[in-house]
Amino acid sequence: MDLFTILSEDKIKQSIKDGEFNRLPGMGKPLQLEDLSHISPELRVSYKMMKNAGMLDEEGELKKSIFKLEDLASACQDALEKEKLEMQLSEKRVKLEQILKKRGTFSSKASAFYKNKINSKWS
Repeated sequence: MDLFTILSEDKIKQSIKDGEFNRLPGMGKPLQLEDLSHISPELRVSYKMMKNAGMLDEEGELKKSIFKLEDLASACQDALEKEKLEMQLSEKRVKLEQILKKRGTFSSKASAFYKNKINSKWS
């Protein structure tokens, strides 16, 4: 173990002895875990940081629902139901596009390149 690990462990043990962990908010309640399977592992930390900063609330929910609708549409056997899902999917994509345009996400050439890559994955 390195020095920082030892110091960290000692600090944690001292805090436990002092009872500092006994009065934390949410103590005894289950953790609210998020499903981040739609985000690549290397982007999850930055996604969490941006979400905690309040930058991804609506956008993240839209992306999540887009992925769910894509899965449902690909597994759907009924043509009428599949058409309904495709309609919802296109509405969500348009809404997401409006949010991204409003924020100016794809204004640079590099961003436009990645937008095309993302759109090709969605199609």
